[in-house]
Amino acid sequence: MMEFTLKEIADACGGKLYLKNGAKDDTFVTSLVIDSRKIEPGGVFLATLGEKVDGHRFISRVYETGAILAVTQKTPEQVQDETGLDCSGWGSYVLVEDTLQALKDIAEAYRLKVGIPIVGITGSVGKTSTKEFIAGVLSEKYKVLKTEGNFNNEIGVPLTLLRIRPEHEVAVVEMGISDFGEMHRLSKMVRPDVCVMTNIGQCHLENLKTRDGILKAKSEIFDFMAENGEICLNGEDDKLSTLCEVKGHKPHFFGLGENPEEEVRATRIESHGLWGSDAVLEFCDTCMEIHVPLPGVHMVLNAAAAACVARLFGLSGEDIASGIEQIQPVSGRNNLIRLEKYTLIDDCYNANPASMRAAIDLLAMADTAKVAVLGDMFELGENSDALHAGVGEYAAAAGIDRIICVGENAVHMFDAAVDRAEKTRHIAHFPTRDALLQALEKEREEYIPDGSTVLIKASHGMEFGKILEFLRAQGT
Repeated sequence: MMEFTLKEIADACGGKLYLKNGAKDDTFVTSLVIDSRKIEPGGVFLATLGEKVDGHRFISRVYETGAILAVTQKTPEQVQDETGLDCSGWGSYVLVEDTLQALKDIAEAYRLKVGIPIVGITGSVGKTSTKEFIAGVLSEKYKVLKTEGNFNNEIGVPLTLLRIRPEHEVAVVEMGISDFGEMHRLSKMVRPDVCVMTNIGQCHLENLKTRDGILKAKSEIFDFMAENGEICLNGEDDKLSTLCEVKGHKPHFFGLGENPEEEVRATRIESHGLWGSDAVLEFCDTCMEIHVPLPGVHMVLNAAAAACVARLFGLSGEDIASGIEQIQPVSGRNNLIRLEKYTLIDDCYNANPASMRAAIDLLAMADTAKVAVLGDMFELGENSDALHAGVGEYAAAAGIDRIICVGENAVHMFDAAVDRAEKTRHIAHFPTRDALLQALEKEREEYIPDGSTVLIKASHGMEFGKILEFLRAQGT
C-alpha cells in the first residue's frame, strides 16, 4: 500500500479530482503504473501520450481490472470522440494538462512524504553495476528498494520512487541523462541524501560535447541534495578528483589506492579471470580481505564505492564483505552465461568507448579463444568515427582472436582493427545485426568456434539481445 490518497495525488500534480461511484478523496491507493497491464486492485493508472500508443485508450479497461483512479490529460468525452470507445463507465479521475509532468510532480511529492534516505547514483559508466553493489551491501542491514532494469530516466526514476513502501528503509536510485537540465529535474524528484558519481567518460557527446560538459551535467545531481547530504566520488577519475568541495560538503573519495585522498581503498587485487577477484579493502582502521564475484578491476572499484556508502549507513566491515561476496550479475551487463559449446559475456544493454574498453579487458582475461561481437555506439557526436576506430584498435591490441564489427558506424572499428591486428586471426564487418544473424545461421562455427568465450556489446538501439538469444539457443 502506498502512503498516498486520491486527494494527495490530485494536489501533488495540480489536477482537478472527479470522484465517481461514491469514492472518497481520503482513500489510500495501492500503486501507480503507466502500463495498463500492470494495474492492480486499488491502483492508479496514469495515461501517457506516446508516439505510437495513446494510454488514454485503455482507461475504461483499467477500471474493469481494479483501478481506483486514472490520471488523464483528456476528458472522457474527448477520448470517446477521438477513439469511438465507450467512456461512460469511467471511475474517478484526475484531469491535468500534461500527464508526464504530473508523473514527476506526484513522484516528487510522494518522495518528500515517505522521507526515507535515498542514495542517488550517476556517472558515465557503471551506474547499474554500482547500484547493484550498493543495494546488495546495504541489504545486509536494511530493507532496500532499488531501481529495476533501465528505469533511470525522467519516466523510470519517478516510477521507481513510487514503488517505495512503508517497509523500505533505504532506496538506491540510478539516474541517467543525455542532456543538460535532465539531472536537475531528476534531482528535484529524488532529493538524494547520498550522491554517488562513478566516473566522467565519453558518452552523450552529441549533446554534452566534452567531458567537462558531461561533468557539468552530471553535477546537477547536487542541485537538490539534502542539506546534510553526503557525496561519494571515484577518486581514480581525473575529473571527479578535482571536486574538493560541493555546496560546502567535502566529498568522500573511493578508489584503488592511486589517489591519497581516497578514504576507502581496494588494493592488492588478485584476479581470478572471469570468475572474480580477491582484494584488500581499507577504510578508517579497517583492513579486510574481500572476494568480488564479478570479473574485472572495475567491479573491485564498484565494491569500493559500495563500501564508501555503506560506512555512512553504519554497516560493519563484516556486513560489507558479506554483501559484496553475494553480488549477482545483471542481465545485459557483464553477465557470464556458461553453455555447453561456449561461454557468453552478455554486455549488450548499452555501450560507449569507456565501457567498450572495459568489456574488452574482461574478455581478454578468458583462457579460451576470445571473440568480440561489437556494434555501433550512439550519441557520440562529431568524433564518432574516431571513437569507433579507437575501440577497434583497442580490441586488436588486446589480442582478441576474432573481432566481429556490426553496424554502419562499426565499419570504423573494423578498419582500425585490421590496421592494428597482429594476433587477431579473423576480423569481419556486417552492415546490420540481421546480416550477422544470417551468417551465423549458415556457418556459426566460422565466426563463433566451440570452446570460445564471446563478448556481445553495443548500444541498446542495436538490439544485440537478438544475437544473444540466438547464440544461447545454438550453444546448448
